Amino acid sequence: MSLLEVIALHAADAERAEAGGADRIELLGTMDDDGLSPEPRLVDKVRRATSIQIRPMVRLRPGFGTDGGEVTRMQGLIAAYLDAGADGVVLGFLNGLNRIDSEVVSELVGDGDFPWTFHRAIDHCLDADRAWKAVRALPRVDQVLTAGSVRGVEHGLDDLLRRARADADVARLIMAGGGLTPEHVPWLVRAGVRSFHIGSPARPGGSFKAYVDSELVSSWRDLIDDEAAHARHVHR
Repeated sequence: MSLLEVIALHAADAERAEAGGADRIELLGTMDDDGLSPEPRLVDKVRRATSIQIRPMVRLRPGFGTDGGEVTRMQGLIAAYLDAGADGVVLGFLNGLNRIDSEVVSELVGDGDFPWTFHRAIDHCLDADRAWKAVRALPRVDQVLTAGSVRGVEHGLDDLLRRARADADVARLIMAGGGLTPEHVPWLVRAGVRSFHIGSPARPGGSFKAYVDSELVSSWRDLIDDEAAHARHVHR
């Protein structure tokens, strides 16, 4: 089964994403600084507007660092999101060496039973192999949003394909996103990737000032499903 996740900024985005066939939304409070946390009341509003999965972003400031005081605040946010109807969360933090901050992430997710996505902080690690090993050791992570490169899928596609082909478990974890275009999808599907994330491609003119467009989402849904069906046929 293939998964399509769409960035949403409000309930109207979520409704349109669902109408277009999206499986899940990544809910952001703002697109500033590549996406920051929404207010819990927005999660509640979106939950009442849609039946698909909701994963809010847990990120309070630019960059991928944090401190002890923020961890406590983010733990409260996560609890509030889940109480408001979120199905999981999206987060990821690095330490001062640009390595996965396993201690902070484990503190945030360790006591729960909810699924979560490690986001594109992984693309900012200097040693990608080490980063993947660290992320895979984290509790209950079920997806890693990655472009394979800080500069987007166009530059990271070869790395994503190599990792997916080398390890089926990694292929299942990868959710390709960040400058994703329709041309990338067939290559990724053939390598075993089944999860995809779009933001601006779901909006007219690629602008976050526009609402999500259900027809654009539907075109991605059809593309992903058609490629997945083709891959199943080829492997029989």
